[in-house]
Amino acid sequence: MGTHTVVEIRRWARLSSTPMSTAFRDHPREPHVKRTILLYGLIGGALITALRLVEYRWLVLEHSLEVYGGIVAALFAVVGIWLGRKLTRTRETLVVREVPVRVEVPVEVPVPYEVRVPVPAGSPFERNEARLRELQITPRELEILEAVAAGLSNKEIADQLFVSENTVKTHAVRVFAKLGAKRRTQAVQLAKEAGIIA
Repeated sequence: MGTHTVVEIRRWARLSSTPMSTAFRDHPREPHVKRTILLYGLIGGALITALRLVEYRWLVLEHSLEVYGGIVAALFAVVGIWLGRKLTRTRETLVVREVPVRVEVPVEVPVPYEVRVPVPAGSPFERNEARLRELQITPRELEILEAVAAGLSNKEIADQLFVSENTVKTHAVRVFAKLGAKRRTQAVQLAKEAGIIA
């Protein structure tokens, strides 16, 4: 028996009284046909796989710059979207407000003692020039001291004497140091006691 074609098998099936499906099942070469179909399927699959590998190699080797550029671009796009969402989302803000609270704290205020400088009535004020020279107070520092005793601020003294406010502060600090005072009122008091100002 030679090889049978599908047409011969069908003709044989028609001549016999059995249906077509039974004819194929009962055919003596049925296991051989299954093996052939399976073999052709495996060869076809291997050929398709080989073609895909060749296509992949061609794609990777010939167009590697474009492929890697696309991968890097996609990576940067993902990182950019992630960073954008992270940086632009609303955050909880903590609002701290200072509220004034009235707290009563007992404070002892030192009461300034009264200093009486005896000045004879009717006679004009005479400056103690010896003490002035001893303390080495300059005429400009004396002007500043008298203005401080009059109750003027540094700005008002600067306007009155046509000097800058920093110059007034510098002279005031020097006078306070020469008198040994820490505050304006203490400097005025010490100067009056020394007979430098009226």
